[in-house]
Amino acid sequence: MDKVVATALEAVADVPDGATLAVGGFGLNGVPNVLIEALYERGVSGLGVVSNNCGAMESGLAILLAAGRIARVTGSYIGANKEFARQYLAGELEVEMIPQGTLAERLRAGGAGIPAFYTPAGVGTQVADGGLPWRYDGQGGVALASPPKEVREFDGTEYVLEHGIRTDFALVRAAKGDRHGNLVFNKSTRNFNPLAAMAGRVTIAEVEELVEPGEIDPDAVHLPGIFVQRVVALTPEQASAKMIEQRTVSAPAANGTVSE
Repeated sequence: MDKVVATALEAVADVPDGATLAVGGFGLNGVPNVLIEALYERGVSGLGVVSNNCGAMESGLAILLAAGRIARVTGSYIGANKEFARQYLAGELEVEMIPQGTLAERLRAGGAGIPAFYTPAGVGTQVADGGLPWRYDGQGGVALASPPKEVREFDGTEYVLEHGIRTDFALVRAAKGDRHGNLVFNKSTRNFNPLAAMAGRVTIAEVEELVEPGEIDPDAVHLPGIFVQRVVALTPEQASAKMIEQRTVSAPAANGTVSE
């Protein structure tokens, strides 16, 4: 089945207001920027987003966040996103913060059909006991707090019950993909993209390089096409447009060369 869609706008045309989205990316790496920009262009709002972070440097999900299009974020990192912090503390945004490994496993479990699992991460903290602020009231008080979770003991160790995550749609970015939706990710873009793709009921992938079926060695496939419903081929300009979050260079030595 050829899953290639002509444009990003066409690929996200049926994403409604209030939809839940699992979005790949790690920092600025592997973020499906073109699909996110298409959602912004469509004016979709009230979104519930599941992603490691919510964009940075006015790119990625930060575009939707700044426009007030996101209602709820499930993630593990706020970082230097000042608008994220402002909306959260002002009571404009509901936020569920999760340990990073737990978030990854919740996405994977949802995609694998596992409804819940036990993990030691968070035992003895508000992650398990409840009380984490999900929404503030804008006056410094907590309007909505996380509920307590089930804790059980196995072989003398306590574990907290976490639920798998399923979303209406997933947006991911791959280095290479074929027309059947088989995807290959580059290095740390594999941190969350395959997991987000698994969690979505409808998964849309933007790919930097589109190849024909059979051109990807089956052993090299990171995510099989069974998890992908739509593929958008990026233009060379879109594929090469990658930002650097922290640019670090060495000071030049006295002789003009770069020091180690």
